[in-house]
Amino acid sequence: MSEVKTHYRNCNICEAMCGVEIKYQDKQILSIKGDKQDPFSKGHMCPKALALQDFYEDKERLRTPIRRTATGWEDISWEAAFDEIAAKFTGIQSQYGKNALGVYLGNPNAHNLGNAMFLKPFMKSLGTINRFSSASTDQMPHHVASNYMLGNGMLIPVPDIDRTDFMLIIGGNPVVSNGSMMTAPGVLGRMKAIQQRGGKIVVVDPRRTRTAKIANQHLFIRPEKDALLLMAMIHCVFESKQVKLRHLAPLVDDIELLEQITSAYSPEIVAEHVGIKSQEIRTLVAEMLAADSAVCYSRMGASTQSFGGLCQWLTNIFNIVTGNFDRQGGAMFPQPAFDLLRGHQRGQPTSFGRYTSRVNNMPFFNGEFPVATLADEINTAGEGQIKAMITIAGNPVLSTPSGHKLAEAFDQLDYMVSVDIYLNETTKHANIILPATTGVENSHYDIFFNSFSVRNTVKYSPALFEPEQNQRSDWQILKELSSRITGRPTDNYTPEMVLDMELKSGPYGRQGIDLQRLKDNPHGLDLGPLQPCLTERILTQDGKINLLPELYLSDLPRLSEVIEKPAKNESFPFDLIGRRLAKSHNTWTQNSERLVKGRNPCTLEVHPNDAKALGIQKGQWLTVSSAVGEIQIEAEVTDDIQQGVVCMPQGWGHNQKDTKMSVAATQPGVSINDLTDASRVDKLTGNAALNGTPVAINVA
Repeated sequence: MSEVKTHYRNCNICEAMCGVEIKYQDKQILSIKGDKQDPFSKGHMCPKALALQDFYEDKERLRTPIRRTATGWEDISWEAAFDEIAAKFTGIQSQYGKNALGVYLGNPNAHNLGNAMFLKPFMKSLGTINRFSSASTDQMPHHVASNYMLGNGMLIPVPDIDRTDFMLIIGGNPVVSNGSMMTAPGVLGRMKAIQQRGGKIVVVDPRRTRTAKIANQHLFIRPEKDALLLMAMIHCVFESKQVKLRHLAPLVDDIELLEQITSAYSPEIVAEHVGIKSQEIRTLVAEMLAADSAVCYSRMGASTQSFGGLCQWLTNIFNIVTGNFDRQGGAMFPQPAFDLLRGHQRGQPTSFGRYTSRVNNMPFFNGEFPVATLADEINTAGEGQIKAMITIAGNPVLSTPSGHKLAEAFDQLDYMVSVDIYLNETTKHANIILPATTGVENSHYDIFFNSFSVRNTVKYSPALFEPEQNQRSDWQILKELSSRITGRPTDNYTPEMVLDMELKSGPYGRQGIDLQRLKDNPHGLDLGPLQPCLTERILTQDGKINLLPELYLSDLPRLSEVIEKPAKNESFPFDLIGRRLAKSHNTWTQNSERLVKGRNPCTLEVHPNDAKALGIQKGQWLTVSSAVGEIQIEAEVTDDIQQGVVCMPQGWGHNQKDTKMSVAATQPGVSINDLTDASRVDKLTGNAALNGTPVAINVA
């Protein structure tokens, strides 16, 4: 046996970028712990990092391509797989057109250095516009708001959590998520530090989350009413005559029109609808205005709903008019070493709405259509119908709305390919599965999450273990497929070559930040706190903040209807919302025994008053139905959930036949997306409205 060695890297399972220390001997991992020398995470590590070892050692993980046959799955060579896929894809596109091929990209692609580099040229080689991804079940409202207000969808403001005096969290649970669109490892400690320095944290959520429990104050709100609350809060800022634009005053127009628009949304008008007393709204705004610095952070609950677009637009406006935009302790903009904005010019035309989806007229943005329309694009005959699919590191059957209907649609395809390490609920529909290396076999650099980071840092992680001879990384698979489909030879570029060029050309290149320097500093480098920089980084045509884009103004009548015509669904009287779990991440950590062991985490939270009215006891099995589906789930009675609202986690449902994830099957749970409705979307952005799904409950 050789000596025990130590490897340092970033965990790439969630957004937090936690540094980890891995002890190993030969090709065996002995332990995974937080890296105390990492300047960003400082030793923090959540339980999910242990799955790095589990992914690597998983005996059910695919290591060679497999092909589905009439008698079951069989191993095939890479050469045979690439030849068949190229022939099938080119044949289908020749017969039906380029757009007959659809692509779905799962969340892990954002955590993968190679895919981040090479997915764009891969998509170009396919020639189809029919791309879909997990972004439209998650974060698209953030990108659309930044695109229209600031000139680029990746110019995302993040809370300066380490220096704020008042943090308002709407629909977010960062203590469990480790931050989301806010890369903040050890976020619990960062939040407690706000309180220790005399600051305050307020959480607005239909559920008393773990974040709400450590906050100074929690306010229950009715699902999908966050935009009304934000309107009322902006109204209060104007009413108190405390609009503060500070250094952004020359960049902001239309303040008078904004005041006129929000005048119709006083706290008294919205209170009944949002479920928060008018005086509580006024007090909340007054306390934020009195703080030396403050920030409003709205996330999943505010994004994945019918008014997600308005919520993120109004969140930006609220931070702007309270004087907390691009300012220490407020909503600020990272300046990452690999700058995704490099080379972008002011006033570049937006891709939003350049196309609309063939069936449901949903908007195209950032190179993709909303995934809520994917099943219809497969099922609906006519020119442009999707006849073939490739899914890459995603499980949309469990993670997208009406997932069971998408599964049925996949079965109608002429041909399907999946790049994935598991035979799961989505990949079982494929004709060929191409398994990639994963986790510790890959080098890593967080391209996207440094762009959402609460501090400017930089770190490169080399691969811990060399892949086995027959294994290929995702980016190698993509490049080979591109070559076979286009007939052009593969180039010699590697992720490291591109990364080195981008670092040298980036904002810290003159300070000597390049790949070699990162290799010489395996714990990473601290580049300092966020700094005001919007004046230089804004990319709108005139260099000003577009406070009131017409896209959002035209959506306001839909919001007004919530007040004028309150909806009540007698058939489905409860509102269903999702919840995050600390020991899981979407659908892709459920085959880790250490993360799924213990009691069943997939339960339906029901308020005691609702449970009493329906005769529900803790542990009983319930039938939950919606307009599109029905599930059975165990009851959990708790006053952590608002009356009239029920809650279950997303990412479960590993109880289907013909899959090979036996650990996940021991704790399968059920899929929330057998209840969510693909026709419920934010009409402004096309993002799936996963929260607020109307449901009915009966004792099973």
